[in-house]
Amino acid sequence: TPKERPLTHDLFGHVFDGFGIQLLRVVITELKNSTYYARLILEQDNELGRKIVEVDARPSDCLAMAAQHNSPIYVAANLFADVEDMSEVLSRIQDSGEQDEE
Repeated sequence: TPKERPLTHDLFGHVFDGFGIQLLRVVITELKNSTYYARLILEQDNELGRKIVEVDARPSDCLAMAAQHNSPIYVAANLFADVEDMSEVLSRIQDSGEQDEE
């Protein structure tokens, strides 16, 4: 859907492009007090050299940026022990969607 004005994620995308910054990856890093934390891993390569920077950000913003820039999303392995396995729920949702198509 075309937007009249750039959204925040669009703005950051334009800034990244303007300064030659690439979003290498997103990492969901931890869970504290029911709040997830994430980091944007950025790279800038210019005449001064290559620099990699990690930026703390909300996971929702990180996921939106990763989707916009086709960047990989990683989850810290220790988080899998802290969260409920939702594979069965996902399977039921997928099965329900297939039945609706029939």
